Amino acid sequence: MKLVLATNNEGKVREFARILEPLGIEVMTQKQAGVHVSPEENGTTFAENARIKAMAVYEATGLPTVADDSGLCIDAMNGEPGVYSARYYGEDTPYEEKNRRIIESLNGVAEEKRTARFVAHITCVLSKDEILDCEGVCEGTIGHKPAGDGGFGYDPIFYVGDKSFAELDGEAKDKVSHRGKALEKLYQKLKERNEMEK
Repeated sequence: MKLVLATNNEGKVREFARILEPLGIEVMTQKQAGVHVSPEENGTTFAENARIKAMAVYEATGLPTVADDSGLCIDAMNGEPGVYSARYYGEDTPYEEKNRRIIESLNGVAEEKRTARFVAHITCVLSKDEILDCEGVCEGTIGHKPAGDGGFGYDPIFYVGDKSFAELDGEAKDKVSHRGKALEKLYQKLKERNEMEK
């Protein structure tokens, strides 16, 4: 099966391919599928935004499509930036500035209320009548200062135990990653589907 990932990010394609290739699935970028689709992500949840992206690419290609949406949810900020993901402080605001503002906004917040989670939602459109949804969550806290250079985005301020996500090595990150957990669920659903078709 050929599966279009609703992005041209080759790193993300490699991540999806590594998990799904054992099922005989070839993952490709939008560009490789011959389209460029950039729908407005105006959903109010990660699930809605993932579905918006997946359906737009599916309708443009007619091929099975997978899309994800993810972000950081902070309890002391009523779950925000959550559904706004990277858009919370504006598309063009560098993550260093977003992270500085988040830490500043949590000044004086009790430790037990600095809880946060990375959430990833994946939608896989196999046909208009068959849509698979999977979600993965990584629980943590917001640190008092950024640490580490092995990540991107909110990774330096999101702590799992005593280390930031940016300080974890690839193997440790894979074990707790929100996208990794969602991808593993998608793998299982597709595997079960394949076995039922045999």
